[in-house]
Parts: sequence; C-alpha cells; structure tokens
Amino acid sequence: MGQCASPSTSNERRPPGHLDTSSLTMASAKIVVLVGVLALLHVSSASARRHSKPDPCDAAAADEGGFLDDLPGGMRHKKAPHPGSHHCAPARHGGRAGGGIPAVMTVNGFKRGEDGGGPSACDGHFHGDGELIVALSTDWFARGRRCHRGIRITSAHHGRTVVARVVDECDSRRGCRHNIVDSSPAVWKALGLDTDVGEVPVTWSDA
Repeated sequence: MGQCASPSTSNERRPPGHLDTSSLTMASAKIVVLVGVLALLHVSSASARRHSKPDPCDAAAADEGGFLDDLPGGMRHKKAPHPGSHHCAPARHGGRAGGGIPAVMTVNGFKRGEDGGGPSACDGHFHGDGELIVALSTDWFARGRRCHRGIRITSAHHGRTVVARVVDECDSRRGCRHNIVDSSPAVWKALGLDTDVGEVPVTWSDA
C-alpha cells in the first residue's frame, strides 16, 4: 500500500540562499516607524527650545566681569555668613498663591556706621532708618536691574503689605543667603512687625 506524502510545514528546511521576504518586509516597516518617531521627537524638541523662555537666573547670575565687580568693595551690602542652598527665583506678579515669592526678611540699618557696611550699591549713598528701602540677595538684585524699583512685601503672619524701594545688594557671594529681603526698620514698622525678632517669613514681588 502506498504511503501518503506528509504535508509541508512552515518550518520545512529551505534551500541555501533563500530569503524570507515576509520577515524583511516586517523589519523594514519597523525601521520606517522608528525613523518617523525619532523625527517627531527631534521636531518637538527644537520647537520647545524655540518657544521656551530664557532662564531669568542666567541674567541674574553675577559673573566676574559683571556689573557688581565694577563697584567699589564698600558699596556691596554685607551680611554675616549663613549656610544655605541656592534658590534662584526671580519674583513675578502672581508667582505663587498670595502674590509673591517666599523669602526671609531681615532688619538692617543703611546709615553710615551701621551694620550694612558701605553706602548703597544703587546710588552710593547712605539712607535713614525712616526710609522704606531694602537690599536684595544677589540673584534677586539682578546685577542692579532692580535698583530704585519698588517691590511689594507681604507679611506671612498677617498679610499686611508695604512697597519698598531697592537700594542695595545683600551679596550672596559674601555670605548672604539667597532668599533674603534685608529691610530698613521703617519697613518692619509699616508691616507691624517687631524688629527684635530679627527674621520673619514674607513674600515679595515687583510692584
């Protein structure tokens, strides 16, 4: 009795040199898809770079040849060293709920012979305790771009607000923390705060 031939299967051995066209087609399709995805990612990345805003900290960072290095050493506001991490956060209206950037407000005299050091960096003058004035940490001082501008300071304790004028830098390269609003006694009085406390939490923004 004759035997029936067994049907061929997909695993049947193929002659040498045979190419599996279906596998090649699938591999080619995968390569095309991958190239397309990479192209889309590249376009998205380029678009993001074009539309992204420049880092405001780049402009505020004081380099060795910058605005502040042209000033006499005595015109840079000095504070006692204090450890702390760098927080570069330029203030903008509505930057946080409550209308400003969190900061630590300290009290300081701007008159000759007081602990503020030399004359103010913005105008080279000393100032009285009755003036509503402040010195800002180096990043916020922005290489003098906030000189004579008003900032709105809000007490974190009771929400009272006052506008004070920037006249000096609290030099973060010489020990001042990076989140300081160093203010005159008049600012504290306007906010209803006791200067004996020394430091209080506030928020601030450009007025």
